Amino acid sequence: MTNPNNNPAEGNAQMPAENRGLVLQRGGQEMILEKINDRFTVGQLKTDDTDQLAMRLHAQFNPGKMPTQIAEFLVDPNEQEQAMRSARSSGQVGYASHVYQVKDDPTSRIYLTEQITVQFTPQTTATQITEIIQPLGLRQVKPIEDLLNTFVMELTAATTENPLKITNRLMQEAAVLTAEPNIVVAAQSHYRPRDPLYAKQWHLNHNGGRELTPGSHIYAEAAWDVTRGHRSIVVAVMDDAIDTNHPDFQGPGKIVAPRDFKGRDFQPDPGENWEDHGTACAGVAVAEENGIGVVGVAPECALMPIRTTGYLDDQTIEELFTWATENGAAVISCSWGPSAVNYPLSLRQKAAITRAATRGRRGKGCVILFAAGNANRPTNGTINEAGWERNTLSGPTKWYGGFTVHPDVITVAACTSLNRKSAYSNWGREISVCGPSNNAPPGVGLPSIGYVATPPQLRSSTPGLGIVTTDRIGAPGYDRSNYDDNFGGTSSACPLVAGVAALVLSANPQLTAREVRQILEQTADKILDPNPDPQFGLRKGTYESNGRSDWFGYGKVNAQKAVNAARSRRVNNYRVNRWLSALSNNKIAIPDGATSGISSRINIAEQDQVKNLQVTVDIDHQYLGDLSIELIAPSGEVALLQGRTLGRRTKLQTIYDLQNTPNLQRLLDQSTRGAWQLRLSDAIDGDQGTLNWWKLTIGV
Repeated sequence: MTNPNNNPAEGNAQMPAENRGLVLQRGGQEMILEKINDRFTVGQLKTDDTDQLAMRLHAQFNPGKMPTQIAEFLVDPNEQEQAMRSARSSGQVGYASHVYQVKDDPTSRIYLTEQITVQFTPQTTATQITEIIQPLGLRQVKPIEDLLNTFVMELTAATTENPLKITNRLMQEAAVLTAEPNIVVAAQSHYRPRDPLYAKQWHLNHNGGRELTPGSHIYAEAAWDVTRGHRSIVVAVMDDAIDTNHPDFQGPGKIVAPRDFKGRDFQPDPGENWEDHGTACAGVAVAEENGIGVVGVAPECALMPIRTTGYLDDQTIEELFTWATENGAAVISCSWGPSAVNYPLSLRQKAAITRAATRGRRGKGCVILFAAGNANRPTNGTINEAGWERNTLSGPTKWYGGFTVHPDVITVAACTSLNRKSAYSNWGREISVCGPSNNAPPGVGLPSIGYVATPPQLRSSTPGLGIVTTDRIGAPGYDRSNYDDNFGGTSSACPLVAGVAALVLSANPQLTAREVRQILEQTADKILDPNPDPQFGLRKGTYESNGRSDWFGYGKVNAQKAVNAARSRRVNNYRVNRWLSALSNNKIAIPDGATSGISSRINIAEQDQVKNLQVTVDIDHQYLGDLSIELIAPSGEVALLQGRTLGRRTKLQTIYDLQNTPNLQRLLDQSTRGAWQLRLSDAIDGDQGTLNWWKLTIGV
């Protein structure tokens, strides 16, 4: 078996000795570090008098937060090495170490400890391990649970090199799969968008306030630390219309396959004064993070805006879902339903939804979500109606939402900023999950009387904050400001959950639609509402033995938990028996400002199925932020490895794998045989670069 982490092409075996102490092995990648010359750390202190030690070392103790048993000292750069030698010879510390930063990132701080982690091949014996670690002055501390032949090692007095050098030496051993130092970095607050209205979007994240119960948001910031979405994941919003000129729907690749089934063209923008709903729904799901206005749950995902006809005949439903499926929608959000209270789906309508849910995404299925409805009525049940104007509804009345009871649909209810049921939210055993929205009296649209309150009339208030989202530009719409601060209904909860589903697929594109549903349900928060429903006195805000509630389904979506669950499933089902590896070391100049880019090929002759992938690249460029990098499989499938996010860096030596690059998962199960291409595109004039070499490693 060829070890994908032990190949001279990756630069390690050929690495000059003086550079081994500046390469950090981390998660299958090599990060280039730089020493910070005005400070150092000491560990395993044998004294509590750090000020006295500082005087002896001609340094200044830095009282900032540090892990136990590690102390940082500030020093004149010209005296740094001497101070560290004095510390090592003082007998008062176990070790002294430089402090590092990631190359060209002066904001980073990386501290070394005396521990490293080493993973050996399954065949390596205990005797062989001892023979490898003894010359390096390491001692074995403990095995790591659930990781075969993996151990925590610790430096001893016999150790003559720092952990960076030792891990890079170990990486040259054929018996070593991975060797990583145990580094310490400071924790940082979760990612927060810079969009000015974000602070008002409580449903995404909040720290409390008026009418805000702790935990009533979806923990978006923690989810965004993992992924903010990806353009390859397309969210189709089917609605009355979407203002595609809105600044929060701009950006390269944001709009995908727009369609207007009402106007029979490809411009789904509003044409009537009342067509405001779809713009608000789209903003909840995918509004771009661009420093303007609001941000959606999945801001970096693409939007497929679809204007519906306003009617639900068989042909319309077929056309809607066929268009979304055939044009690459991963998630389909539908905040609408029939005006009839009893509406079974026809055979054609059922089949259209099933096709999208099972055949979309190349057989993985589109994730289809419908709003539960806003009448405070069952999705499937009978209510003894009374009090309707002109007795439009009277006596035992069957409520049946054909779309919301379809087995392939995720039906979304609404909860409030107080973690209670939204008074209007429909309920029933078909509810899958709920999403944060506003609160208001129940209302329903009926053909003969339009949108009205559903009796019995509420005598109590309905507390809860509204949702801040996008609105049509200018005077039309809900507000003249281009943004609405009181959107709501299950209409808002549905695209919110759709956005979470898009984040889940961004973290793991290999998931099927059913698996996405399962993740959303299994990771949902079990919010409770012991209060009686103000209209009927029903109490359905607790959970049955099967873990579900008629009001909340399996609970309120939690984006952080859902994304983490998606990541954990990424490669668990793929067992690699052996590795294929090939290298292209032909230097290629990257054309400046050429968006078409250049391609370098690696041919794989062996026929098998891809079970794992790693792409190692070595690139020099005057401004790496100009570049995007893609891997193209023999089938023509493209996986984006690197967007234009590298900024002013000039050297890229890294490994893209299934863990750090979810897009690679779209190439799993494909054939290994044929020409694999690495394509590099330079989007901006003015800077030049070279692809030095790249390596493809395929697990089969």
